[in-house]
Amino acid sequence: MRGLMIAAPRSGSGKTTLTLGLLRAFAKRGLRVAGFKCGPDYIDPVFHRVATGHVSLNLDSWCMAPALLDAHLAQGTRDGVDLVLVEASMGLFDGVAQPGAAGNGASADIARRFGLPVLLVLDTSGQAQSAGAVALGFSQFDPGIQVAGVVLSNLASERHRNLAQRGLAQAGLPVFGGLLRGGVPALPERHLGLVQADELPEAARIVEALAEAIEQAIDLDAVLAATAKLALPASDAGIVALPPPGQRIAFANDVAFSFAYPHLLTLWRRLGAEILPFSPLADQAPDAAADCCWLPGGYPELHAGRLSSNAGFLAGLRHFAETRPVHGECGGYMALGEAIIAADGQAWPMAGLLPLVTSFAKRKLHLGYRAIRLAADAPIGRAGTLLRGHEFHYATIQQMGEAAPLGQAWDANGTALGPVGQRLGQVSGSFFHAVALDVG
Repeated sequence: MRGLMIAAPRSGSGKTTLTLGLLRAFAKRGLRVAGFKCGPDYIDPVFHRVATGHVSLNLDSWCMAPALLDAHLAQGTRDGVDLVLVEASMGLFDGVAQPGAAGNGASADIARRFGLPVLLVLDTSGQAQSAGAVALGFSQFDPGIQVAGVVLSNLASERHRNLAQRGLAQAGLPVFGGLLRGGVPALPERHLGLVQADELPEAARIVEALAEAIEQAIDLDAVLAATAKLALPASDAGIVALPPPGQRIAFANDVAFSFAYPHLLTLWRRLGAEILPFSPLADQAPDAAADCCWLPGGYPELHAGRLSSNAGFLAGLRHFAETRPVHGECGGYMALGEAIIAADGQAWPMAGLLPLVTSFAKRKLHLGYRAIRLAADAPIGRAGTLLRGHEFHYATIQQMGEAAPLGQAWDANGTALGPVGQRLGQVSGSFFHAVALDVG
């Protein structure tokens, strides 16, 4: 099994475009290909799955201990894989100041740990020969990282390509190809990133078109030659990222509630839990056979009117919460509140199980790694448990009534953020997305 990381100096350089095209192009060649994503990201891995037909897992050095990173690589390649392509996040060396479980969250941590050569995607807009200086700096910044080659993106013309390639030749780095501006299909975007693949009936067609464009523009044989042999961990057994919240878990699952990490669901099933999916958008209530209910994050604000009118879902959720625990993450947390105020100012009543009103009328970005110590037992963990994860949303809290906090939170630098989330009866929630237990 061989591997490679696709990285860039910054976000918006074309990493996802190139990764999806390469994943699909190599799969079409008959290779068994696995995609992975660095950092906390729900959306890109689903596009990886569209390209390969296999689940794509996350690798995050701030949230995940070394053993868990190894377990994810083993889990994602268990069925036999020829090629691993890891999509980096942000810029290759971008992370937080204080190290976490296995590093500072930079994609470089993952490349270094697994010996992944880096294919650097350079956005050449506004520069030409200077691209060589940028690539040279990246290749020399960290002696533990090998930049194997470069793909040029956002090229304006063939003349522009030739000038940029001169700079790369001067830097002594090979160029595996280049993408002309407007020469590849664009993936639709919204406020939390790409529009989800499950919302795009044309997702498979877009990925196929990306592969065709990559096949024409990139030297696939050179990319394969730049990969390195990977050593698989002996086993991923016994690694618990987060214990299952129950034996039978009613799990909201549709385009309004889709932010669920595959590594958690896979682990819960392996530990004997049964996942019972239901769709709030289809007016379905939690399964009566379940012993707990989990509402993951997503985009309830885009479907607030429909959710508000789904009496079967809301009544069923309230009835469930009378006798069994319910937990909501981010979007799920908002749906457990009294109302969601949409971007146009319209207030849509929600489940009313927590004294919370959230609003998108005045959006504000909340983004970053978080560590949370739980104040009491909840589906997300036992009292005193320290969890690692992240927060990423634009909602603001309009009103917050009396309820006990879910726990105390800290940011990635160890700065105390105070109490977060809410607990009322058997219902709990917060904007925190759990990734793994803190085992330090």
